[in-house]
Amino acid sequence: MKRIKLTVAYDGTDYCGWQVQPNGITVEEVLNRKLSELTGEKITVIGASRTDSGVHAQGNVAVFDSDTSIPPERIAYALNRKLPEDIVVIRSEEVPLDWHPRYQDTVKTYEYHILNREMPDPVRRRDTYFVSYPLDLDKMRSAAEYLKGEHDFKSFCNIRTDVEDTVRTIYDLDIMREGSLITVRIRGNGFLYNMVRIIVGTLLRVGRGFYTPEKVKEILDAKERTAAGVTAPPQGLVLVKIEYPAGG
Repeated sequence: MKRIKLTVAYDGTDYCGWQVQPNGITVEEVLNRKLSELTGEKITVIGASRTDSGVHAQGNVAVFDSDTSIPPERIAYALNRKLPEDIVVIRSEEVPLDWHPRYQDTVKTYEYHILNREMPDPVRRRDTYFVSYPLDLDKMRSAAEYLKGEHDFKSFCNIRTDVEDTVRTIYDLDIMREGSLITVRIRGNGFLYNMVRIIVGTLLRVGRGFYTPEKVKEILDAKERTAAGVTAPPQGLVLVKIEYPAGG
């Protein structure tokens, strides 16, 4: 028996998120089915990050255990021949049997992509959030400074969050513009349910002039979801990568 780690990219548009659920097809469900076909075993993957419906990934991580004779580094190639075009295994490798993608320290990087121009682009409708009104990026960057570091992000998580500890650390939060594309890149030690999308929704309120940058500190201190902006839609969000500083 060996444990195989997969680095997985996917376009989440047509999936009901990562985690298996009864009301629609998910990325995890497809991986389980295709890995079972490939190995001839009953395979159930363990994922590192349970992305929501419509959210994309360039570097989510999952593991599974198998007795397959296929070399670990070749599983990605064999599996990709079976997977649909919107799911790709970037890399496969063997890890220790006790290595778990969730029960250790990680650094996660997300990007949120905003198409900011007068008219929408049908080509980018699946991977950007279209915003037609002007945005003041300098004010958004000033607001983002209040979110860096260790804070209680209770105001920036969905009310259905079932975790007791809502303290997280944001290492970097950058807002960049190239032409009509605005990218919000955020790197931290973990994220609460809908946290990145609520941060983006709040920063957009700042960019439009509805909130001052200083308002973001008030929202943090309130520790109340209703104090923050709306949750930005899922299609602009991408899980870029998950880093394991201790190895793996």
